[in-house]
Amino acid sequence: QLQLVESGGGLVQPGGSLRLSCAASGFTLDYYHIGWFRQAPGKEREGISCINSSGGSTNYADSVKGRFTISRDNAKNMVYLQMNSLKPEDTAIYYCAASDRPYYEGRFSGCPMMGQEYAYWGQGTQVTVSS
Repeated sequence: QLQLVESGGGLVQPGGSLRLSCAASGFTLDYYHIGWFRQAPGKEREGISCINSSGGSTNYADSVKGRFTISRDNAKNMVYLQMNSLKPEDTAIYYCAASDRPYYEGRFSGCPMMGQEYAYWGQGTQVTVSS
């Protein structure tokens, strides 16, 4: 059974850091683009970052650019989201998602930031940024 499990969330003070992990079981991530999404109470789900299957292409939402870094270790079947300089507005449930649909940005393999492109989702991990 294909499953994604997020971990690493928690309570952190503004300016702090967290590293979220996304572990896959029941399949190998090698051929999947992975996206990170978040949803705060009363707000729509937001795509914040993605990485293509090879790891050669990444995208970031403007709200996290320069603060968050996505990476993957296909040998460990893991994807990570390093979050630095956290702000209270980063408080949300964070989800990872996987897609095996080809996605191109021009002539090159990329990754989508839209949730509807992803078929497989984890259960989410809570991140709370508060003093």
